[in-house]
Amino acid sequence: MRKIVVRMSDAVLYDKDIREPLFDFLEESYGRIRILEEMPIGKARADVVMITTDKLYGIEIKSDADTYVRLKKQVRYYDKYYDRNIIVTGSRHAMHVKEHVPAYWGIISVELLENGCVDFYIIREAEENPKVKDEYKMSILWRSELDHLMQMHKLPKYRNKNKAFLREKLLEKVPAEELWPEVCNELFERDYNHGDGSLIDC
Repeated sequence: MRKIVVRMSDAVLYDKDIREPLFDFLEESYGRIRILEEMPIGKARADVVMITTDKLYGIEIKSDADTYVRLKKQVRYYDKYYDRNIIVTGSRHAMHVKEHVPAYWGIISVELLENGCVDFYIIREAEENPKVKDEYKMSILWRSELDHLMQMHKLPKYRNKNKAFLREKLLEKVPAEELWPEVCNELFERDYNHGDGSLIDC
């Protein structure tokens, strides 16, 4: 199991305390990644989306201050959108978290030590999500990113068509082994300072 230790000043771990140390741990564990936070997924939000060179990971954080009340619904949404999913859980939930997520979800535990440090442990590696839907996964892309992918593959611009149409065309015309690394690269290159720049946002 991989571990990273980060000095903490607070005595109690909340979501806000976990995030930055978690991102350092994920980078150490998975190599080149990009982190996107608070991404809409249907009627819920993914706490964290981790982009690797060819996969999208959904990451749900359950600190010691959280409960499992909304988790069942959240799992359904995560499973539609991401190649692999991980739950990061505080020590309060560590004994029972396996009962609340599918067997293919990864589990990372976070523990606040007496010396004020945080330890992260990979309890279970995330496996391929059998329920992911390509059309949902593609919805993370901005219009400008879809346009760029269409251009890369010399497909028509379809300026009067919406994003759902472009997503469908890319899934239809581009082999998966080419498309998904390109999607991930678009997300690595995303510049939030310039926004989407979309005239059509549906």
